Amino acid sequence: MTDMELRMLMAESVQKCHRVVFEKYCNYVYAIVINILRNCGSREDIEDCVSDVFFKLYKQLDANTDFSGDLKGFIAAVSRNTAIDAFRRLSNKNNRSVYIDDDTTEELRSDERIEENAEKAERSRLLLGKIKELGEPDTTIIIQQYFYNRTAKEIAKSISMTAAAVQKRSSRARQKLKALLCEAGIGKEDLI
Repeated sequence: MTDMELRMLMAESVQKCHRVVFEKYCNYVYAIVINILRNCGSREDIEDCVSDVFFKLYKQLDANTDFSGDLKGFIAAVSRNTAIDAFRRLSNKNNRSVYIDDDTTEELRSDERIEENAEKAERSRLLLGKIKELGEPDTTIIIQQYFYNRTAKEIAKSISMTAAAVQKRSSRARQKLKALLCEAGIGKEDLI
């Protein structure tokens, strides 16, 4: 959306402008927020954060706004900063102390389960680290495709690309990821 289109929509109706901004950038904002909160927030936390982003955007975009510049970049910055604030809040909330005498503490079932969970967590950490090394938008494409089972068309819509471009980038990103995993000495059998 260009600066001129935004001004025309604002002149017509502030609510209509807000609705158009939401419809056009909702998936984009969601992708940014989910990328930051995926490890510490629930689906509800992510949706709350997306709502907070649009609330902040709507406060900034009113009839008196003298907005000039890249709207998509502005939305990305607001999304990223809001998600980082939510991440900090959720991390602090989740790191509360648990006492042994606490009735809500679950009993540990066996040493094997702890070991298995630790190994699984380490594999996930390594894999996500290598996926992040791919850079954007490849990281978002791979995560959306394989962790959230989104189609190329859905991903394309959320990151403002064509479905064909998403498929091509996904193919190249998988090849690059495979090479990164091989360099690190991580094979398929290590990830299963």
